[in-house]
Amino acid sequence: MTKKRILSVEDEPAIQKTLKLRLEASGYEVLCATDGAEGLELARQEKPDLIILDLMLPKRDGNSVCRLLKFDQRYREIPILMLTARGLQKDRETGVKMGADAYLTKPYDSVELIATVRKLLGEAP
Repeated sequence: MTKKRILSVEDEPAIQKTLKLRLEASGYEVLCATDGAEGLELARQEKPDLIILDLMLPKRDGNSVCRLLKFDQRYREIPILMLTARGLQKDRETGVKMGADAYLTKPYDSVELIATVRKLLGEAP
């Protein structure tokens, strides 16, 4: 059985490393991008099974990346999990308007993160 591939778009090296290790330990293959432009390019090239996307990114913010992917017929089915420090209700509402399938805030609970990833991928809990 092939591993599901997750694209993590995160500009903080420590958070990126922790996310990658946690996801790999849960059985996923992880691709990493450190800015919004690179994340968008990788998403288009690799068509991952899921994208974990920070909001505040260099070169292109997470809302822009999410909107470009969700409004493109070729990528709209890829679930996007926003993982960000921005926890205000208006930030959540904007994320949902841009097409995010789920929204978690940092610092995040790793059990909740993996449960959300599994749910978005249609896997049993």
